[in-house]
Amino acid sequence: MSDEHEHHDHAHDAPETQDAGSQALAEALHSSFAIVKIVMALMVLAFFSSGFFTVGPQEKAVILRFGKPVGEGQQVLLNAGLHWSLPYPIDEVVKIPITEQQIVSSTVGWYFTTPEQELSGEEIPAGATLNPAIDGYVLTADRNILHTRATLRYHIDDPISYVFNFAAASNTVQNALNNALVFTAAGFNVDDILLNKQNEFREAVQQRVTDLVEQEQLGIVIEQCDVESRPPRQLQNVFSQVTDARENRNKALIDAHSYENQVTNNAGAQAVSIIDVAEADRTNYVASITAEASAFTNLLAKYESNPNLFAQQMLVQTMGQVLTNVQDKIYLPQRADGKPRELRLMLNREPPEPKPAATP
Repeated sequence: MSDEHEHHDHAHDAPETQDAGSQALAEALHSSFAIVKIVMALMVLAFFSSGFFTVGPQEKAVILRFGKPVGEGQQVLLNAGLHWSLPYPIDEVVKIPITEQQIVSSTVGWYFTTPEQELSGEEIPAGATLNPAIDGYVLTADRNILHTRATLRYHIDDPISYVFNFAAASNTVQNALNNALVFTAAGFNVDDILLNKQNEFREAVQQRVTDLVEQEQLGIVIEQCDVESRPPRQLQNVFSQVTDARENRNKALIDAHSYENQVTNNAGAQAVSIIDVAEADRTNYVASITAEASAFTNLLAKYESNPNLFAQQMLVQTMGQVLTNVQDKIYLPQRADGKPRELRLMLNREPPEPKPAATP
């Protein structure tokens, strides 16, 4: 009897226990679903929030949706500021530096060296010959071998062409620079590249790059092109001797031109001095002749009034000037008959013999 009663009590408590467990499980599941919903909402929010991006003041940006640009024409470019796009991998944001200067260096024409050696300035010893597998060089117009490299600085002017027309526009710019370096070197002699026409060679390389860039419509503007050239390291001593000989020749020419200028300047100064003296003498002579002509004109009236008296006065005046320093003066008065007197002078006469001394 008691056993049946206990069995009946256990049977009555089982549904109540089962309902409490189900209710607890349901509440746990409800709480879990609520947490999952919150987590999913946060994930979705974080997913879409990751689409915000900022474009700098010196940049443009392009949104690629499944690899294609969003928008048409200039609307493809996004200006500086905050923007939003669908997160990756749906959208991809490509930022393009507009005003920032881009730098690319040539990869041909230079001997082998590592970036670490470039930074430290250390060079590996040159071998006996060039190794074509690792050493680059160019050929000049006079069939010489030369090492040369170029560094190009440019900025992007047309971002659409730069981004969408080429898979790697910077590589295309580098190829154009390599082409220009090899092509231009073939038109210059080695002495012109190293010494005589360095600026002309650099300008020719830059012009060649500019032509290739415009031909390919890369959408960039070249700002500066720097070129460095060196003779082969295996022939450094020979080139140094040639350089020394050229410097000595230039020094001799400079000294000769300096002496030439000095002599020319001195001759010019002497010529100017002689011309000045001659001009002064000419002026004085003309003034003297003018004064004498004026005096003669003034005396003409006196001569015409009494020619004999005038002649006597001029004779006395002239004889006074002529006989100023004469020791012996002889005056010959006019003869009574009007005939001229005759004056005979014995020149170089023998000196008289000395008289004998008186005898005491």
